Amino acid sequence: MRYINKRFCGMESQNLQLSVSEFIDLTNQVLEGAYPAVAVVGEVASFSVNQGKFVFFDLKDDAGTVGCFMMVYQLRVPIEDGMRVVVTGAPKLTARGRFSITVRSVRPVGEGSLKKSFELLRAKLDAEGLFDPERKRALPAMPARVAVISSTQAAGYADFVEVLGQRWGNVALTVAHTAVQGEGAADQIIRAIEYFNQSAEPAEVLVIVRGGGSADDLAVFNDERLVRAVAGSRVPTLVGIGHEVDTSLVDLAADVRAATPTHAAQLLVPDRQAVIDAVQAQVRQAALRCLSDIDAVIVSDRRRLEWALEHAEQRLVDIQQSLQRTLATMRAYDPQSILARGYAIIRGERQVGAMIHIETIDEQITAEVRDVSKK
Repeated sequence: MRYINKRFCGMESQNLQLSVSEFIDLTNQVLEGAYPAVAVVGEVASFSVNQGKFVFFDLKDDAGTVGCFMMVYQLRVPIEDGMRVVVTGAPKLTARGRFSITVRSVRPVGEGSLKKSFELLRAKLDAEGLFDPERKRALPAMPARVAVISSTQAAGYADFVEVLGQRWGNVALTVAHTAVQGEGAADQIIRAIEYFNQSAEPAEVLVIVRGGGSADDLAVFNDERLVRAVAGSRVPTLVGIGHEVDTSLVDLAADVRAATPTHAAQLLVPDRQAVIDAVQAQVRQAALRCLSDIDAVIVSDRRRLEWALEHAEQRLVDIQQSLQRTLATMRAYDPQSILARGYAIIRGERQVGAMIHIETIDEQITAEVRDVSKK
C-alpha cells in the first residue's frame, strides 16, 4: 500500500486534486483507520473459485450488495449461493474502483446454512475416508498421561476434571487453554493439537472437551482444518463436545466420540470402585475354585483310602483264613492230638528181646519185645 504524505492543511476540499491511484490509496487509508475489520452478515450470491486459488462472491440483503474476495485456503467451511453467512474482513477499494470486502474468514449462520455447510463438508471428507471406522484406534485402558484441550474457564472442562477425579484419580493432565467458540478458536485448537503431537514424550490420549451451546457456538468444530488436524493426530483422540444430540465433524474424525465432557471422563478411565469390586469378585471366585479343587482332591483321596482299606480288610480276612487252615493242618499232625485219639507212640528196635518205649496220652511204658511178625 502507498501512503499519501502530502500536506492538505489549509486547503479547501474543493481544491484537493488527486490522481486516481492516490484517491484509491487515500480512501483505503481512511477505511483502514475507521474500519480495520468488519463483520458483515448476508446471503451468498455469485459464488465462484478462479484458478483454484481465488474466491469471489457477493454478499447481499434486501437493500444492497457488496462484493467479497478471499484466497481459497482461507475458506475453512463450504459455502454456496443462497447460504446465510457472516464474513470478517477489511473494506477495500480495488484498483479498478470497485468497492469490496477482503475476507479473512467466513462462517455460516442460521440453522439452515449451518446444516447445509455441515453436509457439504461431511460428504467431501467422508469421500476421502477421514471417517472410516478402520482408521479408529482404541484408547488405553488406564492412561497415566492425558493431554486436554479446552477452555479451563468453561463448565464442560470443570465437569470433565471432576468426574475424572471421582472415577480414578492419579492421572497426569496437561491442559492447553484455548477458545472453544468464535473466530480464532479453530486455529488455537489446531496449534494445541500440533504442540501435543510434537511433544518429545507425547500423552497417551488427547482429549478435546466443550460443553453445550447453540449451533453457531459449536460451528468451530466443523472447521475443515480442525477436522483434518484431529483425524491426523498421532496421539489417539477422544472428543466430548456439546450435548448428546450434538454431532460435529470433529466427533466423526476422532478415534472415540463421547456424548458430553462428563461421558468423555467416563470413557477415559474406569470407575475405581467398580475395579475394586471386580478384583474382589475375581479373588472370591479364585478362592472358591481353589476350595473346590481341594474338595475334589480330598474326595479323590478319600475314595482311594476307602478302596485301600477295603482291600486291606479283605487281605486280613484272607490271611486269617490261611492261618486257620495252617493251624488246622498243624493240629492234625500234632502228636498229642493223635495220642488223644487213643493212639500210642513206640520208640526202639522192633526185634525179639529188644526193649521198647511206649507213650500214650497219659503214660510212659517200657516193655520187652517177645514176638515180631509181618502183617
